[in-house]
Amino acid sequence: MFNIKEVKRIFRHQRIRKRVSGTPDQLRLCVHRSLKNMHAQIIDDTQRKVLFGLSTLDKGLRSKIKSGGNVNAAEILGEALAQKAKEKGIKKVCFDRGGYLYHGRIKAFAEAARKGGLEF
Repeated sequence: MFNIKEVKRIFRHQRIRKRVSGTPDQLRLCVHRSLKNMHAQIIDDTQRKVLFGLSTLDKGLRSKIKSGGNVNAAEILGEALAQKAKEKGIKKVCFDRGGYLYHGRIKAFAEAARKGGLEF
């Protein structure tokens, strides 16, 4: 009925969200990964608004990647998100890994976003 791994991840994410919150000074960078794609959003929790988001499904990124569910795609997504954040004047964020381990695609995304100019 339920995927036990996904249920455990959701509980981990709820535990993380007790401590990680996006303020106007330091917005929250939230990541979600599926088997085939990856999504990232910049969120202001005080206003409860998503400022913008990117995904490996976006037309601009789709042409650069072969598959959306690998480390290479995560790096490209991280760089693109950092570039878009720079254009909107966002420098500091707090990283919400969504209950996933800081390993593989999540780690590659975070390092690429840092390399692109985001601070967290």
